[in-house]
Amino acid sequence: MEVNLISDTVTRPTPGMMEAMMQAEVGDDVFKEDPTINALEAKAAAMFGKEAALFFPSGTMANQTGIKLHTRPGDQLICDKYAHVYNYEGGGVSFNSGVSCKLVDGTRGMMEADQVAAAVNPPDFYHSPRTSLVCVENTTNKGGGACWDLKALQEIREVCDAHGLKYHLDGARIWNAAVAKQQDFKDFGSLFDTLSVCLSKGLGCPVGSLLIGSKSDMEEALRIRKVLGGGMRQSGYLAAAGIYALDNHIERLVADHQKASELGASLESLPFIKKVEPVSTNIVIFELNTDLLSEASFMQKMDAAKIRLIGMGQGKLRLVTHLDYTAAMHQYVLETFSAIAI
Repeated sequence: MEVNLISDTVTRPTPGMMEAMMQAEVGDDVFKEDPTINALEAKAAAMFGKEAALFFPSGTMANQTGIKLHTRPGDQLICDKYAHVYNYEGGGVSFNSGVSCKLVDGTRGMMEADQVAAAVNPPDFYHSPRTSLVCVENTTNKGGGACWDLKALQEIREVCDAHGLKYHLDGARIWNAAVAKQQDFKDFGSLFDTLSVCLSKGLGCPVGSLLIGSKSDMEEALRIRKVLGGGMRQSGYLAAAGIYALDNHIERLVADHQKASELGASLESLPFIKKVEPVSTNIVIFELNTDLLSEASFMQKMDAAKIRLIGMGQGKLRLVTHLDYTAAMHQYVLETFSAIAI
């Protein structure tokens, strides 16, 4: 048996999703004439209570467009030190927008409002970059799938309002957060100026993310997307997968979360595990007691068992449960963990 737990991006379309894709009505989306793209954008915007949305080939491009939308070259954005926009988007903040990041030392990728307020540069002090944007990530990837409370997000919104800052949500896994904490998507829409959401992670689509916001912001985002090379033609085949996923794959995320919780509990019971981060959604981050078992030895054992996972650096290893991770695979992984000899 082969098991791939490196990410929730490794899934394949389900039969129902493939059928929806094959039956999609398409046009040329660069001319905004693809009816399925238009339907997906309208559906996503309505889910979050916003005016409009724009389809992107990747979450990174959606985030980078949101950042460029809200900033000018020389500005500075505030984000947690674990933020995806800082750590995993190839330096795009500086390359695409000429913007720097002021990093906040939060907890599991989540900042507090007073930390954000303290990070805002004085607007009349022209020697420092102008603070113009706050970015938060939900769930936090490097934070182990941690989820924000709405109250904490509202408190940061109040800081943004007090300082005239824009507020962007990197909601690549917002679906997991909302399901885990039983939150309403419209509550997120009411807090943020723009939101990026990913269809190709927990929802199981082959490609695609959306940027969601006001009609005027999405009109400008369309221009930025063009500059970044993100226009696609008959992309309604991909949008059909997104519509199917939004209709069929959100509630089932509970199963991914349960399996991740069981993996975390299994790892915690093993003598060679030093630490397991709290498991909130579908991501499990853990560290080895290298006095008992080195990372290289552990990974060799996983390779021999044909179980794939990923290292995040600094001794942290990561497992991610997903749509294609079956009950039989889950039992196999649990049995493999418990059988490891040291």
